[in-house]
Amino acid sequence: MSAVLNRWPGAVTLPSVQAELNYLRPGEPGEGRPVSYTFEPPPGVPWTTGELAPTRLSIHDGRPLAALGEFSLDGSGFAYRGHRSVVRDFSDDAAIRSVYYAESEQLLRDVTGAKKVVVFDHTLRDSALGSRATSALREPVRRVHNDQTFVSGPRRVRDHLPPDEAEERLTNRFAIINLWRPLATVEQWPLALCDARTIAPGDLVPSDLVYRDKVGETYGFLHNPGHRWYWFPRLRPDEVLLLKIYDSREDGTARLTAHTAFEQPGQSPDAAPRRSIELRALVFWPADRRH
Repeated sequence: MSAVLNRWPGAVTLPSVQAELNYLRPGEPGEGRPVSYTFEPPPGVPWTTGELAPTRLSIHDGRPLAALGEFSLDGSGFAYRGHRSVVRDFSDDAAIRSVYYAESEQLLRDVTGAKKVVVFDHTLRDSALGSRATSALREPVRRVHNDQTFVSGPRRVRDHLPPDEAEERLTNRFAIINLWRPLATVEQWPLALCDARTIAPGDLVPSDLVYRDKVGETYGFLHNPGHRWYWFPRLRPDEVLLLKIYDSREDGTARLTAHTAFEQPGQSPDAAPRRSIELRALVFWPADRRH
């Protein structure tokens, strides 16, 4: 299946696939917020609440539009870049924190023009060996979501900067960006990304994310037929995706996007597991870049 976009001379034909994405079902009055645990919950308590509404839709190949410069963090809410890491062994946590964090901070400065970048966590995922029960190696997330909300975004600044600096930074523009890299060519459970320009405020569902020592917030999403989804087939370790998961700017700039792993039609059960690393970073601009 393919779709044709006519905004460029000669038109652009985008290959696409039909796949199911797990949105949230609209909740009933008084039902309460969806909840997800980052650790094994108490007996009788489910890992997640909020009924899913699997929805079959088109996911378009983003590579042709990326080559035309169509995607950007401030426009679509995500961006594609070619970038090779010097880290070869991503099982080495010390190398990730000392080398990969530093090179990722530099990449984010180069892409965004930010003055300061602070990486505050990372997650390794493996579709064969990962589990939601272990923080060291997670499984891909198979529901449409965004990692922060408009409430939890500013909390991250206060969590990771000294109090005086945090309050000063909060008076200027800042963002939180997820840098996503495959550790082997993606053959199954690729990442789908929703164009932020097609997301409406009413699509967002604040959800509790329970840690052992605190309760954070993420967004789930209701289905909207206007959503436009993309994926990058066979993404390689020398390619990265940057996802906007929070932006303090409120002038029409993309403030977030939605993403999820999805089962690609026809993917072989013998295909190599999807292995990836994502890190999340606070990105700060100088005062005169707020508006």
